[in-house]
Amino acid sequence: MKKSVALIGAFVLSLSISYASKAQERKNYVFINPSDTKEEIIAKAARVIPSSQQYAWQSLEFTAFVHFGMNTFADVEWAKVKASPKIFDPKKLDCDQWVRVLKDAGARLAILVAKHEDGFCLWPSKYTKYSVKYSPWKNGKGDVVREFVNACHKYGVKVGLYLSPWDQAEPTYGTPAYNKYFENQLTELLTNYGRISEVWFDGGIARDYPKKQVYDWQAYYRIIRKLQPNAVIAIGGPDVRWVGTESGYGRETEWDVIPINLAPLTQAEAMSMAHPLDEVFKPHDMMDPDLGGLDKIEKAKGLFWYPAETDVTIRPGWFYHASEDTSVKSVGKLVDIYFSSVGRNSVLLLNVPPDKDGLISKYDIKSLEGFHEVISETFRRNFAANAEVAIAGDKGSARASALFGRGKYWKGKEGADSSSLVFSLPSPEKFDVAMLQENILVGQRISRFRIDYWDGKGWEKLTEGTTVGFKRLLRFKPVTADRVRLVIEDSRLTPTLSGFGLYELPPEYLNLGE
Repeated sequence: MKKSVALIGAFVLSLSISYASKAQERKNYVFINPSDTKEEIIAKAARVIPSSQQYAWQSLEFTAFVHFGMNTFADVEWAKVKASPKIFDPKKLDCDQWVRVLKDAGARLAILVAKHEDGFCLWPSKYTKYSVKYSPWKNGKGDVVREFVNACHKYGVKVGLYLSPWDQAEPTYGTPAYNKYFENQLTELLTNYGRISEVWFDGGIARDYPKKQVYDWQAYYRIIRKLQPNAVIAIGGPDVRWVGTESGYGRETEWDVIPINLAPLTQAEAMSMAHPLDEVFKPHDMMDPDLGGLDKIEKAKGLFWYPAETDVTIRPGWFYHASEDTSVKSVGKLVDIYFSSVGRNSVLLLNVPPDKDGLISKYDIKSLEGFHEVISETFRRNFAANAEVAIAGDKGSARASALFGRGKYWKGKEGADSSSLVFSLPSPEKFDVAMLQENILVGQRISRFRIDYWDGKGWEKLTEGTTVGFKRLLRFKPVTADRVRLVIEDSRLTPTLSGFGLYELPPEYLNLGE
């Protein structure tokens, strides 16, 4: 018996690899040489890994957006004219309430729109008179950014800030001088408010606007890396990309490793730089249905780790409008969005806009509370947590709890791009949700899989999918079974698995609707 236990212990130990030792060998980008074969390109793609900042960000899974500013008080989505600072006066503003509501909903990071495209600043910037300093709110002594950051720190929520590159109020916009103005404001935000975990830029595209600005993106990135080295630069930056839609629905096939043109740099130059991607990256739309498939990476000059953020607003608009109080997304819709964003290898960014009083409305709170209840109840119990796992080609089995969690993960046989794992549950269970996770710290690899269940006579297909990445969630008609088989049909190099789960949605969810 002792010998058997020792063998199982050795087996489990062999499945666990230290990220620290591998991090020295791999980076979040790779050059593709003209002479590289198809097999060599696939192998290179499989070994690209996230930076430590990117991995920390992807682990958040669910984050929140807070659109609040001049548009809230002008009751518009997009400013057409410069509104007077005199209309900005949130008499009951309570950032503690914002952050409590967002944290209670499950958000682990919150991003405040510190300046939208109208140019109005929610902090008393010394570089403009278009800010809270010139509003009646707190007699010009207020600072929304400060109160927001303090609330996030108080409740243990990470801080993100959005600073719009497009600025309709600043006279220098459209000239080289604007870049310095923008850099000054960026420096204010990244110097005076403690640790910032995400800096969010849109592409700065001023559609139907007479002034056009050439943005100095590389200068912006250098400021962020210097002042907030642990922050990710999102959307208009090289760390996090826009999923390509504001619906809340990500791709069925979502690769984190996608093409980039590294040609302006040599490999030697890149190796000598702390952030080589910053020097070649320019914001661009990425809306194809499959960004990192084989047909895309085969033509690439380089590849980099560029995970997706899926943004959506809880209301029709991004800013609060009283007329939309009856149009807040339902609990069922929010749950569906969660499965279609977090469940498709992306981070959900849900916008919840405060009203003119400076409070999140009761309508939004009701939907958020219901959403959190469903998600919490669904993932309260993993029926596969104590399963015995038999792996094709291996003798014996191991408990799922010994294979996954606390830095452990399963790795297939070296050189094999497919595998099969059978999970035997302690007893028959009813379930309708499956969860898979790869160990992305060694790369994203799985490209096709299916899940079968034993119906008492044979294996029946339950569901199937393509990419996994950090997390993949699948829903299906409820089944009751005590054996489930995960078949990894294709993978870039040896597949890995850092988590597997079977869950049941609460029965009342079926009546929530969308």
